[in-house]
Amino acid sequence: MAERADVVFVDGVRTPFGRAGEKGMYWNTRADDLIVKAMIGLLERNPSLPKERVDEVAIAATTQVGDQGLTLGRTAAILAGLPLSVPGYAIDRMCAGAMTSVTTTAGGIAFGAYDVAIAGGVEHMGRHPMGFGADPNPRFLAEKLVSGDALNMGLTAERLHDRFPSLTKERADRFGMRSQQKVAAAYAAGKIQPDLVPVALRSEAGYGLATTDEGLRPATTMEGLAGLKTPFRPHGRVTAGNASPLTDGATVSLLASADAAKELGLTTKMRLVSFAYAGVAPEIMGIGPIPSTEKALAKAGLTIDDIGLFELNEAFAVQVLSLLDHFGIDDDDPRVNPWGGAIALGHPLASSGVRLMIQLARQFEERPDVRYGLTAMCVGLGQGGSVIWENPHYTGKKA
Repeated sequence: MAERADVVFVDGVRTPFGRAGEKGMYWNTRADDLIVKAMIGLLERNPSLPKERVDEVAIAATTQVGDQGLTLGRTAAILAGLPLSVPGYAIDRMCAGAMTSVTTTAGGIAFGAYDVAIAGGVEHMGRHPMGFGADPNPRFLAEKLVSGDALNMGLTAERLHDRFPSLTKERADRFGMRSQQKVAAAYAAGKIQPDLVPVALRSEAGYGLATTDEGLRPATTMEGLAGLKTPFRPHGRVTAGNASPLTDGATVSLLASADAAKELGLTTKMRLVSFAYAGVAPEIMGIGPIPSTEKALAKAGLTIDDIGLFELNEAFAVQVLSLLDHFGIDDDDPRVNPWGGAIALGHPLASSGVRLMIQLARQFEERPDVRYGLTAMCVGLGQGGSVIWENPHYTGKKA
């Protein structure tokens, strides 16, 4: 058996993220059109890749119905103009859908089954709310296999606050405010825009073009956050200000073996080091990234101190804070989400994993002093996913 191939992250792009619902910019846009638009943008950015050399297309969605159904990877590949010889499939691991599409196709590359793969995710939460139309088995509740509120993500976040009194509402609010400020600063410095693919829009007002994320609130203050409603329980701690909003959007990435990337003249933005998934009790799903990160570190022979940049999905501020506390990392550590995160940008469930990777890849370019980075997220139904990447620009010297 040949040695496993090195897997590299060649490139990644995404649509701007829109607010879910009738007032959101994508209300009249199909979910599959969002992922197709992102895929076309990715292929246009990498013209040296012959389209017939794509060996697999894996596209994730959490609610696989309607315009997010029908073996999305295959339909999106056809709609994006890939040859009919290119296969594709759909994938679902709720919030870690795109992350799983990356790690699953990466496994195929490492094994030698693929040279090049496209992996991403889409979620139109306006049209398809999480769990819509699902029919959970009655045994879950009858046999007390999970708590009755395990499928209400806001309640799982409240339970983290209950379990860890040090995770106060004030800390969560401050983290949420800082996320908004960091995203605004990243936009002002032109860090986010290069990886956005503009999307044509249609509404009652006429035609338009989506070029920026829609949900940003840069003027957020602690005073404003303190007065927000706690929708999940009276006198709770989870609010719209310290949680990710409901969002529509798509992300997509290009992966290859190191040899294929070299042969085809493709860039290498990151090298995959290790990945891991782990399960936890569904009613406290937010701690999922703690065991998955420990597993990924162990597989890589690394410790948390080796990680120079963290891209952690901000499903809820309390969930990120629980990981930081576990590993002894300060709330304001500059390594963590330097350009902000999902509290400001939004979290279109199955697409968020690749957004984390896109941002980490950009940061690696600016930081030759950083060797390893981590992308990690919690997953509905009690899971965590973590991927460790190596910076190909690493020199050990400060930029």
